[in-house]
Amino acid sequence: MSRTSTAAIRRETEPDRHLALLTGPVAGDVLRTVLHTADAELLSWRAVQVEHQPGRRATAAYQARVRWPDGRVRDERLAACTGRAPAGTLVLGNGVDRVAAWRFPYDPALPALSSAYDTRAVGVLLRDLGLGTGPVELRVRAYRPRRRAVIEAVGTAGSVFLKVVRPEQVHALHERHRLLVGAGLPAAPTLGYTADGLLVLQALPGQTLRHALRSRSVVPSGRAVLNLLDRLPAELAEGRPRRSWLDRAPHYAEVIAAALPEVAGQATGLAAALTAEAGRGPRGVVHGDLYEAQLLVSDHRITGLLDVDTAGPGDRLDDLGCLLGHLSVLAQLHRDRAAVIQRAGAAYLAAFERVVDPAALRYRTAAVVLSLATGPHRVQERNWPAGTRARLELAELWLSSARRLRGATR
Repeated sequence: MSRTSTAAIRRETEPDRHLALLTGPVAGDVLRTVLHTADAELLSWRAVQVEHQPGRRATAAYQARVRWPDGRVRDERLAACTGRAPAGTLVLGNGVDRVAAWRFPYDPALPALSSAYDTRAVGVLLRDLGLGTGPVELRVRAYRPRRRAVIEAVGTAGSVFLKVVRPEQVHALHERHRLLVGAGLPAAPTLGYTADGLLVLQALPGQTLRHALRSRSVVPSGRAVLNLLDRLPAELAEGRPRRSWLDRAPHYAEVIAAALPEVAGQATGLAAALTAEAGRGPRGVVHGDLYEAQLLVSDHRITGLLDVDTAGPGDRLDDLGCLLGHLSVLAQLHRDRAAVIQRAGAAYLAAFERVVDPAALRYRTAAVVLSLATGPHRVQERNWPAGTRARLELAELWLSSARRLRGATR
């Protein structure tokens, strides 16, 4: 049952209290109260991820240094959200504002997470799957509070990946992996799932395209990427179409404006231009979130396609623009490898614009980069305002390139 306290909440007067509550001083009060219920002491904390719906709600993940009653000091993960409080969380309020908080792995929306992060339970799971006995090491690869988590389980017979989603999503995701593997796509084979939201996935060979670009490895061609997308099974074309990066541009501009008001005009102007000027691409089956960390590669070949949760009907420009946009931002982040990354991006751009409208592709890439301009604040980079501005400027470069091409073809 949720519990309510007024001790840790003070009313905020900022324009968006949801964001202020989870990133300002109040967040520390909330985390101290959560840990106090376990007789633990908060030594330090920092937000490492913020999902923000301006004016409505926010969710944050934190890294914290904690001293436990037995004197041990450990790094812990914590999370909190505003808006409707999930059942079973500690709720802190002052009559106006409410924050719900919890300790990892006890995420209220991901009931399977606690067992997926239990070495004893995972050891039994691996034994039952015939994947060896003995000690198990668990590594958190991703955690988005209330949405999903990925944990790598390393045992005596190798690794498997434990993907934790909301219970109502797990069966469909299991079937999606089976469909893709059956169609010859390099998706991870599923080894089974539990009703509370745990999907066990076989590890795939290769390294991410991101790692390959940073380690001077040879990468697959643009044609290889197009061939992979062409092989996505037609069965995934059923259902509601995925919203385009173009359609979501006003939302991302709103998120940026709430976090960094001084660039609000620039962000909203970009979104308005994209909405007014950009065209649509061919409809079909898309991955939905295709970027360099979603592709495993080895010796010119694509050996893995990750995070297929988003696959379904959509616009091909979204997948192509997503990869191009991410690569252009990656070049900003890794200056020492920028030339290599930019050459790969240019090769992919040349391959992609042979099959779609070149101007429309650049408009869509600009929309993706606009969405990525929310990233520095979302992961709470040390100098996130500068990172946000750099990505907005990059989006404007893609927009200018699209306009030049569009003008040349009129």
